[in-house]
Amino acid sequence: MKIGNKELLVVGDRVLVEPDRGETRTKIGLYLPPGVKEKEEVRGGRVVAMGPGIALPPLQDDTEPWKAPATAGRFLPMQVEVGDFVLFFRKAAFEVTFEERQFLVVPHGAILIVVRGADVPDALPDEI
Repeated sequence: MKIGNKELLVVGDRVLVEPDRGETRTKIGLYLPPGVKEKEEVRGGRVVAMGPGIALPPLQDDTEPWKAPATAGRFLPMQVEVGDFVLFFRKAAFEVTFEERQFLVVPHGAILIVVRGADVPDALPDEI
């Protein structure tokens, strides 16, 4: 992800998420204090960048030992894509500030749900 003349690269199986601010009001109009959202176990946000995936060992080709071993890295790709909305464990995320913007770095294994597509509503239903 590039902002200005600086570039932010995500490594390994980590995902950079712009956190969803969530609702600060209840359905009946009461404003919630900031500490209420911090107690929730699950958070959500939009994926803005991601690493290459989980590193895999190089292929071993025993049939042709004279060949030079492959030096290019191989990676197991991740299921998320840039632009997806994800729900993840709050405790697994690390908060970072880049160019005065707040982001969360989330391991791929901490992601619970991926919401993708043009027909996806802007908000999840109250009851699933």
